[in-house]
Amino acid sequence: MTTLSVFMDVPLVQKLEGGLLKTYKQDDYPNKMFLAYRVCMTSEGRPWVSSVVHKLRLQIAQDPSLNYEYMPAMGMKSFIQASLELLFGKYSQVIVENRVGGVHTVGDSGAFQLGAQFLKTWRCNSQTVYIISSQKELHGLVFQDMGFTVYEYSFWDSKQLCMNPNMLLDVLEQAPHGCIFVIGNIGNCKLTRYQWAKLMGTMKSKQIFPFFDIPYQGLSTGDLEEDTKFLHYFVSGGFEFFCSQSLSRNFGIYDEGVGILVVVALNNQLLLCALSQLMNFAQALWLTPPTTGARIITSILCNPALHKAWKQSLKGVVENIMLIKEKVKEKLRLLGTPGSWDHITDQNGTHSYLGLNTKQVEYLVKKKHIYIPKNGRINFTCINACNIDYITESIHEAVLFTKGSERRFQNVSDSQLE
Repeated sequence: MTTLSVFMDVPLVQKLEGGLLKTYKQDDYPNKMFLAYRVCMTSEGRPWVSSVVHKLRLQIAQDPSLNYEYMPAMGMKSFIQASLELLFGKYSQVIVENRVGGVHTVGDSGAFQLGAQFLKTWRCNSQTVYIISSQKELHGLVFQDMGFTVYEYSFWDSKQLCMNPNMLLDVLEQAPHGCIFVIGNIGNCKLTRYQWAKLMGTMKSKQIFPFFDIPYQGLSTGDLEEDTKFLHYFVSGGFEFFCSQSLSRNFGIYDEGVGILVVVALNNQLLLCALSQLMNFAQALWLTPPTTGARIITSILCNPALHKAWKQSLKGVVENIMLIKEKVKEKLRLLGTPGSWDHITDQNGTHSYLGLNTKQVEYLVKKKHIYIPKNGRINFTCINACNIDYITESIHEAVLFTKGSERRFQNVSDSQLE
């Protein structure tokens, strides 16, 4: 007798690995290049890991005094405290007033999973989520799977070739009263004081709940405090909010995805109530978070010498990115590539937009074997002394080849983002 499988009607997900990466791996061209890795890369083409992490990983592995019992549902207390002090500053208003706390989470999306579960249960009168960032974010799927109605936007202006703060403000104007507003990479937007006041005023009047994403503090400007300065505006403005703080990329601990869900409340009593519910959800979701990455990070943040060395390593990465961007821009200028390329150096962080249209991107992928997303947002740490000439010459060739057939400042729709 034949037994019918319960999985018989389950389809295969075609892009499980990522369509672009899969195509790259199947390409047998010897000099192919992939410029869309999520992690920081070294000049040798390997994932970047802070030098202090290597030493500590060995020390922790050989430490006989460590206790490998299950962590409490909240996670490692010392890690949470060190992470909060990194985010806000040890003597910040919100820490002194004891109205900020956190829950140790799993991976890059764990904080969103936990936060979404909480909001689904305790903010049930508002099930609409607006997500705006410099690119399409994966955590939109988390909210969708939880049953929220999700609207996603980018504040990258492909016509003006800039991170346009007015696009952020326009989306906020459209957002309904009481919705959840997820904001990523807002530091790239470079809002004026007036625009910050307008943004917070609109959020206050509409009773919008902010949920921030801090995926790589320190890798945007090279200044840890500068990258999170905007959070102090919301603290001073009397906002309550969630914040996903991922600490994998800025330490180079990609295989130990670790972070916290940060909660800012109006007072300590409200904070404790929220944290108690979050711990309840965390226990059901993953029982206990992984500790190896958290131990490494806590050891670095709580040791002044190691903390200083880590900050220097971050600064070195950012300075190298800035140098690469300057070189790319200068080489395109010397080649006589049509258009202005100032937007390359105007953007912060490891990943930035080249400002190419869809035909130019297609030309690079199909003709030059340079694999980049359809929106033209690449990882600049993938560019090094060995490949920069080929990449810039290929961009120049793509722009000339497609010139006249399609306007360079074509708007790339959200559906094309990868």
